[in-house]
This record gives sequence, C-alpha cells and structure tokens, in this order.
Amino acid sequence: MIGLDDDLKKFFPALNFRLKDFQKQAIEKVLCGGNTLCIMPTGGGKSIIYQLSALKLGGVTLVVSPLIALMVEQAEKLRGHGYEVLELHSSIASSVQIQKLKGFATKKFSPQFIFASPEKLAVDGFFEYCLRQRRADIKLTVIDEVHCVSQWGISFRPFYKRIPDFLKRLFGDIRPKILALTATLNPKELSDICTDFEIPRENILKDALLTRSEIKLHVLKFAAEIDKEKKFWDLLNLHRGEKILVYVYRKYKKRGVEELCKEACDKGYRATFFHGDLHADVRKKIIDDYKSGAVEVVFATNAFGMGIDITDIRVVIHFMIPDSAEQFYQEIGRAARDGQSANAYLLYSDKNIEVKRTYFIDGSFPSQDDLTATLKKFGKPVLQTLDYFGDEQIQQCLPYYLKCGAVEIVDKGFTDFADIEDITDDELKKFFDGTRTKLFVRTVKKFSLTPEALSDKVYDALLNERAKLKKPLKLRLVINLLSNELSEEQLKILADDIEAKKSYKHSLLNYFVEMLERVDADSLHQEIAFYLGADKFTLNRIHHTTDGNIVRSKSEVIIANLLHAAGIAYRYEEPLHYDGGKILPDFTIYFSNGRKIFWEHVGMLGVEDYDKRWAEKLRVYEKFFPGQLRKTYESCTLSTDAQKIIDELRCLNDGDTNN
Repeated sequence: MIGLDDDLKKFFPALNFRLKDFQKQAIEKVLCGGNTLCIMPTGGGKSIIYQLSALKLGGVTLVVSPLIALMVEQAEKLRGHGYEVLELHSSIASSVQIQKLKGFATKKFSPQFIFASPEKLAVDGFFEYCLRQRRADIKLTVIDEVHCVSQWGISFRPFYKRIPDFLKRLFGDIRPKILALTATLNPKELSDICTDFEIPRENILKDALLTRSEIKLHVLKFAAEIDKEKKFWDLLNLHRGEKILVYVYRKYKKRGVEELCKEACDKGYRATFFHGDLHADVRKKIIDDYKSGAVEVVFATNAFGMGIDITDIRVVIHFMIPDSAEQFYQEIGRAARDGQSANAYLLYSDKNIEVKRTYFIDGSFPSQDDLTATLKKFGKPVLQTLDYFGDEQIQQCLPYYLKCGAVEIVDKGFTDFADIEDITDDELKKFFDGTRTKLFVRTVKKFSLTPEALSDKVYDALLNERAKLKKPLKLRLVINLLSNELSEEQLKILADDIEAKKSYKHSLLNYFVEMLERVDADSLHQEIAFYLGADKFTLNRIHHTTDGNIVRSKSEVIIANLLHAAGIAYRYEEPLHYDGGKILPDFTIYFSNGRKIFWEHVGMLGVEDYDKRWAEKLRVYEKFFPGQLRKTYESCTLSTDAQKIIDELRCLNDGDTNN
C-alpha cells in the first residue's frame, strides 16, 4: 500500500497530502478484490478513492451521480488535473452531448471518466448504445452517494433502484468492478445495496471514525413556532459574517426557502435560495458566489448537498427536522470540510414532526385515486412511447405500475423520425418512408420489428454518419401498457407496498426523534455513528490533533501535538501483539533504527474497571516489553511532564542515529 502514495503523486502531482490508511485499504480492495462498498464520513476523501482506483485500473470509469452540482464539481477538478471527462446532464445542450457520445463511441474521444445520472442511464438509448460500443474499455462503475439507492429509491428518484438492471443490460454477466461510496447507511440499507450490487460482506469497508466531531451539535426543541423563528433570527445574527447554510425543505410555501431568503435580505444579509427547480446555470452561480463569499447565507432544500465541496461553511441550521438521522448527518457534513470547527443547529417542534410525517412523508406517496387516474393517461393497453419527464404524476406512479405488472419497460426509444434527415442507410430509409406519421411505435408494428432493433438501427446510422439530426431526438421510454385499469389484486399489492414504505420512513423519523429526546447534544455524534454501524470502541475518539489524528481525550491531544511539533514519528492506538494477546498503547513511538517506545497516558486512576485494565497492561509491558514503557498521569502539569519525555525521546533517537 506504500506505493499508493507514489501513485497519488504520479496521477495528481498538484495535490499536497498523503492518503489515509483507510483510503489505501479501500483502493487496494477495489484493485485486487471485487465489487466494493466504502463508507466514510463526509469530507473524508471518498472522491480520491474512486479517482485513483480508476486511473490505476486504466480504461474508462462510469460514475453514476445524483446531482448536477456534484457532477460539475468533480468533473471540473478532474479537468484541472489534466484528465478528459464526459459530463452528461441537462445543463449541457443535447446536441453537444450527442457529438461527444459519437466521438466516444468511435474512439475519437477517450475520456477517463464519464458522469451521468440514474435517469440518463434509464431513459437515454443513444447513451447506452454508445457505451455498448466500448463496454470492454469500461473497467470500473462508481455509484456515488449510493445511499440514494435505498433512501431516494423509495419514493423519489426511483431510477436509482434500476441501476443494476442497466448494468446487466449493458454488460451482461461479465461486468466491470463496482465501487459504491457513501457517508451514511443504516443496517437495512446496507443489506439492500449489497444485494442489489452483489457486494460480498468481506468487501464492505467502513471507516472506524464516522463521526464529524469538529462540528458542535446544538439541538433546540420549541413549544411554539414563533419561538423557533425568533431563535433562528438570533442565531443568524450571532453568526453574522460566517458562511451559513439553512435547510428548510420547502421551496415556495410559507416559510419556504424563497420567503425566508427574502426576509433575510430585508434584514441586511447577503442571502440567496437554492432548490431543484432552478436552472443548472443558476445553481452553479450560487455555488460559485457562496464559495467566493459574495453570498453568506444560503437557504436550501436538500438539493444542496452531496458532493458540493465548499470547505469553509461554518454553520448549518436545520429550520425543520430532517427525515432521519442519516439525512441529518449527511447535511451537517456540508460544514467544516476544511477540518476547522463549525456549529450545527437543529430547531424543531412537535408541529414540525407532525408536518414531516403527514405532508413530507405521506405526501410523497401516491394515493389509490392518484394511481387509478394517472394510469388512464396512458390510453389504450398497447405498446407506446412514454414522455417520463413530461408529467410529474407519471414519474411518481410509474414505479408502482411496474411493481404490480400494469406496465413493463421494453426499451429506450424516441417519439418519431421527424428530426432525422440525410438518410443514406437503405434499410433505415425504408423504415423512414414506411409510415406517414413517422412514429416509432407505428414503424415497429408495420415492419414487425422489436423496439430495440429499430432504435439500434437508428443509433447505428447516426453514429456512422448514415443519417443526421435536425435537432436531438425526443427521448422516450418504450413501454407495454398491459392494462389501463388496476385490478383489486393489483391495488392490494400497491397498497401493501406503499404502506410498507411509509412505515419504514416513519420508523426512521421516529427513531431519530427518540434519539434526540434520549441523548444530549454532546452525545449525539456518537449515538448516530453507533446507529450507522461504527465500531463502539472508536466512538469516543473525537478530539483532533494538529497532524490530523483523532484521539480520545484533550490530554492526548496535548501529547500528540508535542510529539508532532518535535518531529517524532508515532502512531495512535496501534495494536501491539504478544504471546497470543493484544493491547493498544496510546502512542507507539518509532525510532530511525526500528526501535519502539510505548507511551501510555493514565487518565482515570481510581475508577475500578480502569484500574484493573491498567494493572493488566502494566503486567504485559513488564513481561514482554521491559524498559519500553513511558507514562504520564492526568494532572495540571501534564504539558511539563510530557515535554520531559519528549526531550528523553529526542536524546534516545539522536543516540540511535549516531550509533
């Protein structure tokens, strides 16, 4: 793994840091193992894991990413390091995307990274066709923010759940490695994702330190909304001049992001709002202004989040309770990405909890009447093309029609041939001239084709310049509507499915509320980390040292900082093995000749269990490592006591070097 530091310098010479041990472990697992799931805290360096893995594997890496801002952020950084990147999202003109894809498919353009959304994978047949031409060159598929498969796939962004289907369709049974990345996964979602992406248990890597202890948590519950709002404005004034991110979740209604932003501007704050309905260019400008300091307060829905790397956000305020502990921890992770301290405030009331349950959770699922009425929009039970993005009700209901068998997705096609011209392919010309309407489905039926055969013929002609486009094809899902009425049995399947999903989301919210009311804010980091599966032994490692370590006590911070300032190499809690047993010295000191000294800080003498453990440790040191132990005690002279040991260690190291 030592060679990975050299690889980092080779592939990213402008970066001035060393890989963490966990990052190295994850990269090695990707390179030498199979499909891998990597869980590490926000701001912990997930991106460099997939980027360095990709460059070591060679070829092309497909990155499936949930948000345009996330794609843009990462793509710009990679280009800054000299790498070719292909981005495919709505802020890039369709004609430009088509030309880039044609260049890729014909090997005139060979990006190391391709960024696309789950919806692009699910709907764009030309994209899939071009990838198919070079599928042997795709060595790695990265599912970034993979928790969205479970969390968003329930009632929002349903195509996250169909990523495995896309990969099987594109690659068949021999697929490239998969690397799934996230900061938060509860046990159920972890199981779902490992099943969906065929990740073995031994390939689940979880950073021992999942807490973001540099962020001070404040939890404030209010009896009345008016009191909550007053406190909110007090907090904004208290942190005036700092970068503040406010999560609201509403776009337009009373106390939504736009209304609160206007009020903040009226109060003299340099504020703006951010939500998913804004054009991509507008969202990018907001992020740029926030980075530069032109904007100091951003009121946002959860569209502002994953992958937006603004290092100096100092305050995150939740104006309403999030859906779950997972969402809360994801969102406070926008702060303190530079490693310096920050504050996170959660302001909520019982009314907020009830609104979250009824309006946000229950309201995110279609009713039986919605399901019945929306199915009528499809018309007669026939093969047809579907404008998935043209109707929000269809977007909401389609996953349920697929679930109960009312609809099946057959292919990815387009509405008609009207925008195709200059056809020199004889067979395609026959299809083009064969119908007056030029409709995709009409042509399929007249010539007894499969939808895939027709779409592939069109894509092949476009790729090989045997046809041209006047303007981009109107991309559509090709579906088979099996029934435009839901049977009693189908309605029961859907009612049971929706009830189970609602119940699950309610349980996440209920657990988070119970957690907030059971533990104090100072313990909340550890409680959430334990819930997310962190090793219990690591939970109280919350204190940061100047050299980037995280230790258990402020006294150990003093020792670590003195060691670092003196240039003495050490490792914190490195396992020390002896005669079939193991202990964890607080500090293992390394000398240039390979010699080791162990430093224990004895901080809790007088506590019975601690005294017993310390007596056993002393026995191990005396029997197996005589003369190698140094120790300090908890006292007001700790700095002086530690400095004496530092001076001794310097003398020992100088003597070893001279010898």
